[in-house]
Amino acid sequence: MRLRKSLAVLVATLATTFTFAQCDDEHEDPPVNWGVLLFPTFEALDVFGPLEALNLLSLTVPLNLSLISRTLDPVSTKPRAMTTPSNFSESILPTHTFSNPPPDLEVLLVPGGLGTRAPDLQAEVGFIRDTYPQLKYLITVCTGAWLAANAGVLDGRNATTNKKAWAGRPVNNTVNWITHARWVVDDNIWTSSGISAGIDATLAFVEEIYGEELATDVANSMEYERHTNATWDPFAELYGLA
Repeated sequence: MRLRKSLAVLVATLATTFTFAQCDDEHEDPPVNWGVLLFPTFEALDVFGPLEALNLLSLTVPLNLSLISRTLDPVSTKPRAMTTPSNFSESILPTHTFSNPPPDLEVLLVPGGLGTRAPDLQAEVGFIRDTYPQLKYLITVCTGAWLAANAGVLDGRNATTNKKAWAGRPVNNTVNWITHARWVVDDNIWTSSGISAGIDATLAFVEEIYGEELATDVANSMEYERHTNATWDPFAELYGLA
């Protein structure tokens, strides 16, 4: 009983602490059902950075979240094919599998990470390819764009990805890879550069759907100094991309 009361107090406190603006009417049917694609050795911030913004957004805007993977077993950030001096990783429990996906999925977030270099990602690539036609939006972070490119959904589109890993991007397709970009929007597909860029892309998405004031309130609640210029990209210069 005490725990239940404590949780109720915590929820009430959060709701009053984060004073968000009301979303505008620009999008009369904003997406509600979000999914995150998980695979071994996903990049933690690719997932949890955008989710933190969405966690705060969900305090005032109705959102549902599904975590989707091959099985319901825990999915870890631990490198599979690398020897490291550390035992340091995090795991997350999926809620759905590729064979039993959530119904009415509207937005799919595809993270990157070292796991995108694995040779056995046919199931993940196939899920993106098969699911994309029913989505309202597809958002990729970092090398998550590689999986989307291999699925064929980026063919003929503008897109970007991690600049340090730029040389490893798929080149056997018709993707127009943009070097100098924090994030790129092409129709209903949003692709972002490396890791932390996913936060800026997510906040830009919130601004597009719900309005600038709400996106600013979410960023301020995170105490995050967001970049609002999609072409801001010092990392393209750092890694010598033309």
